[in-house]
Amino acid sequence: MSNNSTPLLEMKGVEKHFGGVRAIDRFDLRIMPRDIYGLIGPNGAGKTTIFNTITGIYQADEGQILFEGKDITKIKPHEAAALGIARTFQNIRLFENLSVKMNVIIACNMHNRYSVAEAILRLPRYRKVTKAIEERAIGFLESVGLADKADDIAGSLPYGHQRKLEIARAMATDPKLLLLDEPAAGMNEEESLELVDFLKKLHHDNPITILMIEHHMDVVSRLCEQCTVLDFGRTLAQGTVEEVKQNESVVAAYLGGEL
Repeated sequence: MSNNSTPLLEMKGVEKHFGGVRAIDRFDLRIMPRDIYGLIGPNGAGKTTIFNTITGIYQADEGQILFEGKDITKIKPHEAAALGIARTFQNIRLFENLSVKMNVIIACNMHNRYSVAEAILRLPRYRKVTKAIEERAIGFLESVGLADKADDIAGSLPYGHQRKLEIARAMATDPKLLLLDEPAAGMNEEESLELVDFLKKLHHDNPITILMIEHHMDVVSRLCEQCTVLDFGRTLAQGTVEEVKQNESVVAAYLGGEL
């Protein structure tokens, strides 16, 4: 955890309603720079809705969301990305018919520095920038162990590699905050442990903060210092992973289940 006293992300009394249902109910969250923070709870608890309000896919109906002290409550998705907020999805979203390298190049192009005219005419500046972007994309693929798969079609990769490619694409946008929506979904125990090691290294090597939704408590326990348990949009418990696992409300709600 960072010694910086200013949270990277703060949510204060956030609510999101769908008709008469409160998908998020007076939700508070405080994440410091360089944290790896877990968001856990059963399906339908409101976890992905929280991600969607942070990234501007949904607009919060009540409350406030701050990023580096700036109010982003009514932000648009492209504005969130420009500020340094990136995410992956529970259902992997890749350009399946394009190469692994091209998937990352597309993400790198978010920060391109050439004009449409330069691209059409393939002027020297365009060629220089595209070469730099390609080298940068290969660098991200090296960081996730997929450089040798650069020319493979993304949809042909094994599931675990597709997860890593999705994270490489998110990292290519230069995020300060990386939101991971169930990164271990569909993985067996061995793959989950490999994912933990991968995310630890990614966090060590890059100045990022990670907020992750995850059902695998072994993954949460190995990665996160702090976590929040949600139940029907409300905070059921908040604290260290060990505190949460011993919380009577959590134990009662999950009836001795995975938590």
